[in-house]
Order: sequence, then C-alpha cells, then structure tokens
Amino acid sequence: MSVRYDKLGLVFRPDRSKWWMRSHAMNPTPRLLKEGPLVKVYFAGRDDNNRSQTGWVILDMSDDFKVIDMAAEPVISLGRLGTFDDNGIAPISLVDFESKTYLYYVGFKPGGTTRMDLYGGLAISDRNEDNFQRFSEAPLLGRTPVNPLINTAPFVLRDNSVWRMYYVAGLQWFHKDLPSYNIQYAESRDGITWDRTGQVAIDFKDGNECALAKPWVVKHDGGFEMWYSYKGKDPKTAYYQIGYATSTDGINWTRKDEEVGISLSKSGWDSDMMEYATVVQYNGKNVMFYNGNGYGSEGFGVAVER
Repeated sequence: MSVRYDKLGLVFRPDRSKWWMRSHAMNPTPRLLKEGPLVKVYFAGRDDNNRSQTGWVILDMSDDFKVIDMAAEPVISLGRLGTFDDNGIAPISLVDFESKTYLYYVGFKPGGTTRMDLYGGLAISDRNEDNFQRFSEAPLLGRTPVNPLINTAPFVLRDNSVWRMYYVAGLQWFHKDLPSYNIQYAESRDGITWDRTGQVAIDFKDGNECALAKPWVVKHDGGFEMWYSYKGKDPKTAYYQIGYATSTDGINWTRKDEEVGISLSKSGWDSDMMEYATVVQYNGKNVMFYNGNGYGSEGFGVAVER
C-alpha cells in the first residue's frame, strides 16, 4: 500500500536578518540527532547577490517542528573566483565515515553560452562539527566523455563496502536557459573516486519530460526507495513535482510517481510546484521535507505519513 502524507505547511522561513539568508531555504537536507526528536536540517539560503550559502536549522519534531537553534554563519565558504563553486553551494547529502562527515553538494558557477554550470562537490568535517573544508577546488563530479555537460546533485549512500551515488547528469541544452537532465548511478570504493559509466537510474516517462532532479534514496530491508523531482518542456508542465521510485538492488529502478502520496495544494506556497523532497523516519513514520513555489523562496515545509 502506498504511503499518504498530511501536510503541516511551512515550518521554516528565511531569516532575512542573516546576511547569508536574505531569501530562500532551498534543498532541505535532514540529519537526525541523537537528542530525541531533534533534526538538523541543512539548506541553502541566498545572500544579497543571489548566491546560495549553506547553513542549518535545528527543529523539534515533537513540538510542531519548532526552531531550536540556527547557524550564525554558513558551514562552508564559497570557492575562490574562477572555481566551480564560486557563486553558490547547496547541500545534497551527508555521510558519516570513520571519524568524519562528508557533505556532498551542488557547486554553482555562472555560464557563458548557457545560463549556468553545475558541478558536484565534496566538503569534509570532523564528526558533529560544522567547519566543513572542501576536499578539492576542483569538482568531485567534473566533465567526462560519459558526462560532458551538467554533473551535479550527488546523493551518496554508503552501503556496506560500496559507496552508491545517484546524481543529475545533463543530456543536452535546448537553448541557453533550458537544459535536459536525468538521474544516473555510479559506484566508488572510497566516496571520492567514482566509476561513472552512464548507467541511468531514473529516466523520462515520456517525450515531454525533460528534467529529473535531486535524488534522495533510503535503503531498508525490502530494498530501496527514491524521491526526486520531475518536470516537462511544455509550459503547463514546466514546474517541478515530486516523483517516487523503488528498487530491489539500488541500480535498477521502477518509477511509481502515482504512489508518492503527496500533491500540489489548491493555493498557497506549494500550489504551483513541489520539489527537492527528503525523507527521514520519526516515530515509525515517514517525515518529508520539501520546497514549494520559487525553489524554496518562502522556505521549506513538512509532510508526515498518515
């Protein structure tokens, strides 16, 4: 039986008093804390120059997702001028490994003949610390013969000795402002060097669909679940909605968007689009964090499994 969600509405709005969060709370990336019902949600605010800056907020899930604490400053600074992340950093996933925490992120750079260049980056900190240092000034996911265009949004899952990555791979640009991209799969032995073969994890369902974004994967006893965002080329379908897929082996996936259990509201902050869903378990139920209209311009909301 598919899961259905009850929406709780916006639980976090941008704190415009902070220089790094004049607008947006994009890409909510939750991390459960040991202190009972608390969850630390990393996200990307935007500064006065519209550059994504990554910080966090701690919410109490037992008290209507009340804000308990918030980052005073971003957890990582933007890259040097000319590097792949000099114009923005947005979180995608976190992996604890040995005594470190790996933060995989999107690095933004203004484009030339196209609107933007997007790459996957990696920053590392000591466990439970927020002084992330980029692994390299070069992107973790750069251009290759297999992936010569966009390479970004790396969701990484450490599965026993195998590091699995689900990432957004560009296929073409229809024009300067409209790229096409799907979700592909890669593996690694160390979380740093990745074998990218062009293996497609989630592909388009029809000829109108052109974009599949920001995967979030959960492994459980019965296999794997993935939430992602999808949209089409036609103006009527050019707004993201949340998709859902399952897999028994983490490599071959079946789209089941009709089972996602959540849909657009009739009015309000998530009535035009819903995207960038992430899911954790609390009290035996799925808790979904997601953005709405304007890619998180108003903040992020929560929906809880019925």
